[in-house]
Amino acid sequence: MRHVLPNGLTAILVENHAAPVAAIQVWVRVGSADEAPDEAGLAHLHEHMLFKGTARRKPGEIARDVEARGGEINAWTSYDETVYHLVLASEFFTEGLDVLADAIQASTFDADELRRETEVVVEEIKRSQDMPARRLSRDLFALAFEAHPYRRPVIGTEQSVRSFDRPKILGFYRRHYTPSRLTLVAVGDFDEARALREVERLWGGQFGAPASPPARTPEPAQRAARARFIEDDLREAHLAAAWHAPDLRHRDVPALDLLGIILGQGDSSRLSLNVKRGQELATEAHAYCYAAKDAGLTVAGMTVAGTRGPEALRALLNEVQRLREQEVSEEELATAKRQLEAEAIYLHETVQGWARRLGYYEAVAGSLEFEREYLARIHATPAAALRAAAQSYLGADRVSIAGLVPKGFPLDDRRALEIAAEALRPVAAAPPVEARPTAEVPAFVRGASSRPEPLQKFPLPGGGTLLVERDASVPVAAFRAVYPGGLRWTSEAQCGIDRLLARLLTQGAAGRSAESIAREIDRMAGGLGGSAGRNSFGLQGEFLSRFFPEAFGLFLDCLLRPDLAEPELEKERAIALQEIHSRQDHPSGVAFELFAKELYRSHPYRLSLLGEAASVSRLGRGDLETHLRRIASPRALTLAVTGDVDPGRVLEEASLALSSATWRDESVAPAPAPEPRPTEPRRAVQVLAKAQAHLVLGFLGVRVSDPQRFDLDVLSAVLSGQGGRLFIELRDKRSLAYSVSSMNVEGLDPGYFAVYMGTSPEKVDAAVEGVREELARVRDSLVPAPELDRARRYLIGSHAIGLQRRSASAGALAFDQAYGLGAEEHRRYGEHVSAVTAEQVRTAAQTLLDPRGEVLAIVGPGGAGS
Repeated sequence: MRHVLPNGLTAILVENHAAPVAAIQVWVRVGSADEAPDEAGLAHLHEHMLFKGTARRKPGEIARDVEARGGEINAWTSYDETVYHLVLASEFFTEGLDVLADAIQASTFDADELRRETEVVVEEIKRSQDMPARRLSRDLFALAFEAHPYRRPVIGTEQSVRSFDRPKILGFYRRHYTPSRLTLVAVGDFDEARALREVERLWGGQFGAPASPPARTPEPAQRAARARFIEDDLREAHLAAAWHAPDLRHRDVPALDLLGIILGQGDSSRLSLNVKRGQELATEAHAYCYAAKDAGLTVAGMTVAGTRGPEALRALLNEVQRLREQEVSEEELATAKRQLEAEAIYLHETVQGWARRLGYYEAVAGSLEFEREYLARIHATPAAALRAAAQSYLGADRVSIAGLVPKGFPLDDRRALEIAAEALRPVAAAPPVEARPTAEVPAFVRGASSRPEPLQKFPLPGGGTLLVERDASVPVAAFRAVYPGGLRWTSEAQCGIDRLLARLLTQGAAGRSAESIAREIDRMAGGLGGSAGRNSFGLQGEFLSRFFPEAFGLFLDCLLRPDLAEPELEKERAIALQEIHSRQDHPSGVAFELFAKELYRSHPYRLSLLGEAASVSRLGRGDLETHLRRIASPRALTLAVTGDVDPGRVLEEASLALSSATWRDESVAPAPAPEPRPTEPRRAVQVLAKAQAHLVLGFLGVRVSDPQRFDLDVLSAVLSGQGGRLFIELRDKRSLAYSVSSMNVEGLDPGYFAVYMGTSPEKVDAAVEGVREELARVRDSLVPAPELDRARRYLIGSHAIGLQRRSASAGALAFDQAYGLGAEEHRRYGEHVSAVTAEQVRTAAQTLLDPRGEVLAIVGPGGAGS
């Protein structure tokens, strides 16, 4: 599996024949923490430049070559590594290796392309300013680290990025991009011996001029608490506390990882149960240990509504203090260990997830063997070790507290430090921790080769349909239940009812309390939650298959016997109202809601999935029960189960549960009246004080049952993707945006076709005209054959890549059946797309993307697009 080439490059090759796809990743051991002080953001800009052309490929052709082979290519930069990754149809494995080899070994770093890409990165920086969670993370690291380069944002600043020229980029490349600093990871449907020969042929030469990166300045020990609060035009406060943690290979990291899970991961975590749901002080809460190559951070954070910031921060820190004073229960510890084990298993569902795990352990942690060492230490960690770690690392003198808060929020630097001093009190030292014998490490999937068995279809009591697809390649089971519902069946007076009802499905059912359900889900290392969309309502779950009987029983109880208890309703209503209040903190979402309201003047698709404050405030338990009876008809139920399951057992359990269920009303709501197509352009503008303007330009689309949906999918693929026209013309050539994409969204009634872009306010008019020009091109002329072929292959490959997870497969089966297409319609997607012609694409564009029916929504600072 692990091979070292004579030039020093490490190759990790793993055969996995569960699906006809392959993932290839190149991990470069250089990140933003390896930059000199005058290079902030250089690693990230360099990552962008590797897609901007080589001696053999012009700008855009790298992505185009991958997409033409049914693949996707991208990259990311972090503090410790830069990673280039692609996933594609396995028959093109060698071509994928060649594309990455060309990009990494032969990029031209053209000066003109550098100037253009610099503007794109500046747009990316502005985009991050409109994302509160990302801003808070950046502020937290800048506060916690005073000397170490982890204090600098990975992406750099507008000033630093604009200062880079071609010689600086080339110098960075030659120093760091050498074979000995590269790890190539490939996982998928290929022959290892043959793959190794191709790696040696394409990657076996010498390149770069190796040089040691500058020494990272060590972070001095923190001696006093720190706090930094920043006010902004926000509707919700974002708070986080961090403590310094050791590097990822340190013996205490397993204990800190387990503490992070117990404190703030999963619905049964302490922050979720006690702070979010118990005291209702937070709308979201989380915790984790960021263990990195150098000393990292243990972080606990939350979002807070209203003015209860001081209470919320105190409650969060009180939970940390409990970890320092008392040992966690054996039940909590066992659950946390199981969740870490499950994380590795779930990653094995996809070739790209598997490759990412291998790349991380080899390139960042230092060896593949470290995974087994780490998991052995996790399983051997006793509760006393968690308390000892909490005492050692999570004290008052080591905390850094950051806040991004609305103006006038009743919490500032001084008050935060006072609360920390009150909550994080000195504690008596924990007794010494006795070492335990190393526990047996669970066996993980290696080289799984089985493929799914044929789909089985069964009638259910009451008239519903059960679909079961057994796939034993990974020990995971996924469940999906779908009823007709969602916005399509919603009135304006009850806008938001499906989302609220979906939340309540898992908050008490069949005698189980909300807390007991949360604990069961986390104990089984799974996920379970209601879903509400534009056309459907239901429940979805994913669990380790060894828990199938319990997990499926819990799933069916939540689906068929939800309590809808008043106390839980009030809790979920409060969270829903806060989401509605704070949605303006997320301007891209606001832009799509504004677009829907302008496109649909009468159809319920115009309504917000979140709902409106007035409608959600009025909803009572009786309204929810009546609505559930209306949509949850037994004959309308589609239930799909996929993964490592026994079909006979699934049918037995489902039939038993449905036979004993109390049937609901079977009334069918009338279909809403069709939405007339706009006959003249419409435009809506909403002012929000943000760094970027967000625009959606689109048209009324087609139904999911309309054959023309495939023409629109191909049209969207011509425009979208890194090899698509929008990306190349508007991003690559004109630097108008970091994020630009098109989408075809169908529904049971006509959906929409739209283009989204985030851009600087002063570029809005140019961006809109640029989009219109590209739409005019597809209306006026036939798409050339090579471009059409790329779009079709890209769609077919992306479709296959997206179906690797059991939950995705269950969803595809359930929705196809529920929407009247036939359960296996998604398996014919490639056939449908392959049949689309250039003439059909142009006809679809001319018919459906008529400029007279254009709807434009713009959200951003005053004057943007006015």
